[in-house]
Amino acid sequence: MIDSEAHEKRPPILTSSKQDISPHITNVGEMKHYLCGCCAAFNNVTITYPIQKVLFRQQLYGIKTRDAVLQLRRDGFRNLYRGILPPLMQKTTTLALMFGLYEDLSCLLRKHVGAPEFATRGVAAVLAGTAEAIFTPLERVQTLLQDHKHHDKFTNTYQAFKALKCHGIGEYYRGLVPILFRNGLSPIKEHLPTATTHSAHLVNDFIGGGLLGAMLGFLCFPINVVKTRIQSQIGGEFQSFPKVFQKIWLERDRKLINLFRGAHLNYHRSLISWGIINATYEFLLKFI
Repeated sequence: MIDSEAHEKRPPILTSSKQDISPHITNVGEMKHYLCGCCAAFNNVTITYPIQKVLFRQQLYGIKTRDAVLQLRRDGFRNLYRGILPPLMQKTTTLALMFGLYEDLSCLLRKHVGAPEFATRGVAAVLAGTAEAIFTPLERVQTLLQDHKHHDKFTNTYQAFKALKCHGIGEYYRGLVPILFRNGLSPIKEHLPTATTHSAHLVNDFIGGGLLGAMLGFLCFPINVVKTRIQSQIGGEFQSFPKVFQKIWLERDRKLINLFRGAHLNYHRSLISWGIINATYEFLLKFI
């Protein structure tokens, strides 16, 4: 993830849950948090991937939405979902871990640390989000597969992984620093008006998750722009975050509006994406 997409890639949206949380670490029966996170991620990726791909092209080349859409049209329909396997693997795994670890770590910290619940949940969210960095290679390969400049070099995930192998293990983790920085931003717990019906709960979950996810996605947009540029390179010098940011800043005429090109699409994609994730997660929790 750029997840821009990345990523679009961050800790779970911390909306309030209606279920009681045990003061102890969850056992096998509480594996439902991991399962629900996995299903929510699968649902989200399959629905929003084309939008994410348009956003990716804007982040990488600084072009307008219309030009990015035209690029995808020239690539053809068969290439529209090219590169979806890495984000499916990454998102289903990382969101399963993030939602599950968030619940487990919250219980653990509340049990052993005498801190306010807001603080323990905040720390748990940061730790769970940072755990996603383990799966940086999947986000790295996704970036390469989505860039049309690499279409003639490899056609699938396996070939992309193989192409990076000759450059050493570090090549798989190119762009790790901006990913750590992005995922370390802990969201704030949201409190929407109390819902009284099942459909109202679903709407609240969608709105709460969507709005908070969209806000965080907008704030992290420049980080994802730098991350995408770093990860689109194969081999060569490992450039630092400040150096790449400065290069992009100069290329885009030192204008903030050019740096945020595509941010409006990212906002709407995040609104839909995190709305789907949060609503699906909370919906499944009630039935598992």
